[in-house]
Amino acid sequence: MKGRKRHLVVDTIGLLLGVKVHSAGVQDRDGAKPLLVSLKDRFPRLKLLWADGGYSGPLVDWVKATCGWILEIVSKPKDQKGFRVVPRRWVVERTLAWIGKYRRLSKDYEATTASSEATIYGAMIHLMVRRLCPSKPP
Repeated sequence: MKGRKRHLVVDTIGLLLGVKVHSAGVQDRDGAKPLLVSLKDRFPRLKLLWADGGYSGPLVDWVKATCGWILEIVSKPKDQKGFRVVPRRWVVERTLAWIGKYRRLSKDYEATTASSEATIYGAMIHLMVRRLCPSKPP
């Protein structure tokens, strides 16, 4: 299968905590495990994660057993037709939109997954620094 998947863990306002990029042939449940393990010791206060339906199933129990966190699956209502904002589902999507504004991340131009991850970190660092010190008109 061609392409890549990006797994992001963000805080409640959408700022990046961690990212993992891998082949699109890997299931979401399996691709999230290396990212979550890498975050386990870096964020000791983390207690609850929200994720979409692609992460449901055995991953919920694995996260509890391995990391000690609660993985709550946020799914859209079964009777929903069309677009409607569902709490917590939009946070990561908004972050993906922010990084998608960077030309190098608008498509998959990177040769390796490591360079793709590094570019995502660079884009988020740029975004956070600009929020700390916004440019003022002359």
